[in-house]
Amino acid sequence: MQAQKNNIFAKIIRGEIPCKKVLETDNLIAIHDVNPQAPVHVLIIPKLDILNLCDTAPGMELLLGSLLLAADQVAKILAVKESGYRVVINTGKDGGQTVDHLHVHLLAGRAFSWPPG
Repeated sequence: MQAQKNNIFAKIIRGEIPCKKVLETDNLIAIHDVNPQAPVHVLIIPKLDILNLCDTAPGMELLLGSLLLAADQVAKILAVKESGYRVVINTGKDGGQTVDHLHVHLLAGRAFSWPPG
């Protein structure tokens, strides 16, 4: 199942909605979240139309790996790599996914507890 091509992330990727970019490559865009849950909250979004983690398939390993490598690169750019950060992928309604397009959250700038809420 594909993501909705007119969701907010698709519009950001197409340049129809402005965003505060941290990083952009041919395959992904990393932007500051407009509703941050931590002092640093960046969304790393693949440009490929993918609904969520369940929508991935064999052959997407490079793309999925690039999302995690981008998270580390963003942490370095925003000077939170040394202090640490959390990476989250919400999948489906019960997983807390609110936009139907695969994306990775990078959260940092404060201590996080475990287990999360």
